[in-house]
Amino acid sequence: MESNKSGLNRRDFLKAGGAGTLALALGATGIYSFTGGASNALAASNNNPTSGFGGFGPLVKDPNGILDLPKGFNYRIISKTGDKMSNGDLVPGALDGMAAYKVEKNTTILVRNHELGTNSDYPVNGKNPWSIGAAGGTTALVVGPNREVIKEYVTSSGTIRNCAGGASTWGTWLTCEETREMGHGFVFEVDPLDPENELSKTPIRDMGYFSHEACAVDPATGIWYLTEDSSPSFLYRFTPNDRSQQRGSLQKGGTLEAAAIDELPSASASTFETRQKFGIVWKKINPERAQQDAKDLGCIQFSRLEGAFFSAGTFWFDDTSAGKGNHGRVYRYFPATNTLELFYESTSANTLEMPDNIAMAPWGDLWIAEDGGGNDKIIGMTPEGNVYTFAENRLNGSEFAGPTFSPDGKTFFVNMQTPGITFAIWGPFARRNAARQRAMGHAAPPANLGPVVSDKVAAFAEEQGISTLEAAALERHGAPIV
Repeated sequence: MESNKSGLNRRDFLKAGGAGTLALALGATGIYSFTGGASNALAASNNNPTSGFGGFGPLVKDPNGILDLPKGFNYRIISKTGDKMSNGDLVPGALDGMAAYKVEKNTTILVRNHELGTNSDYPVNGKNPWSIGAAGGTTALVVGPNREVIKEYVTSSGTIRNCAGGASTWGTWLTCEETREMGHGFVFEVDPLDPENELSKTPIRDMGYFSHEACAVDPATGIWYLTEDSSPSFLYRFTPNDRSQQRGSLQKGGTLEAAAIDELPSASASTFETRQKFGIVWKKINPERAQQDAKDLGCIQFSRLEGAFFSAGTFWFDDTSAGKGNHGRVYRYFPATNTLELFYESTSANTLEMPDNIAMAPWGDLWIAEDGGGNDKIIGMTPEGNVYTFAENRLNGSEFAGPTFSPDGKTFFVNMQTPGITFAIWGPFARRNAARQRAMGHAAPPANLGPVVSDKVAAFAEEQGISTLEAAALERHGAPIV
């Protein structure tokens, strides 16, 4: 690994698929599995096509005092801060945003952020940092089909407060710095198959200098949407000069804009009502002074934006401390109609408290990681706006972060930021349902304006849990449709 800067190549992945001895070694370091309930819950889920859409039932108390899950589910701790990685370095602290990618032999690779500043007992010790003395960065975990880690290594280093980010359509990860201190506050592109390369230490300056949180790309257009974790905060979009959606294309620059409402100058999102919709205009801003320009141009001021996810033609994001009770809000934006909607506002901390990172479940529910203090939860939200609890953190005061599903939809990965734990969770999840994902958005264009989609592309969309529009866009950009 260390002697080959390109890191884990495809030949390594093929070898990794059968690396049982290494997985056993990891098991000896304290990784364990816990089954929460009866195994017949899986059969019950398969017999009921709606099972899981309204929740998975009450939580079972974890005898380990770590993570409560519904009956029939299992978890395994696959990584812990302070444990040794493949090269002998220690797993860094402050685990945050994360994404999962498919590789050979039913193997998944996770790319994980570390929200660290300049000092840490467990920094990201990279070999090619962007900035000396900065403790943040990203790591990768190669996870086998048995949900045990085969390899773990640094993918970028020398950054600060790598909070969230977003997965590209071409297999890389955009890691975002949540700061505007010491010359930091940028977005970087990380390739898990080519760790710590020059790309990973080159800021994408046109994506803005501000306190970044998360970002997500519309695969149909190649346009990125970004949230800002500050108060007030703004919603941004970045239109790349090169929209080919290829590795390094974002480095060619682009246009940064902030969302505004023409008929409501200096609009504050605090006045929005649930299910209220607004037509949006985008105002061009200077990336080097993004927040100030957004203020000066009267763009929409949010309370403090956090998670972001794009699915089936809809961009989802949340405002963690917004609403009448400051419990949080969930928004959705429709690029096809240029419309913003307040989809959900929490009225009780018991229902949803301070939503943070988000992900779309394969069957079409939005899953939300809380960051409200106390026993935080993973909350599911249905297309009807109903919510349910999937998991509860028993380690008081540790937030959930980085929720993401494996490409096959069978494993849910999530972090507890402190003391620093990455979980693999599996059990009777509902079946993949691309149609239900689209129901969360209602953002398809009129039939006469949409692309002609072949049976092959439609089948690919269903298999991958994406909309036919997204699949058609991937085909148009040359992605293999198999």
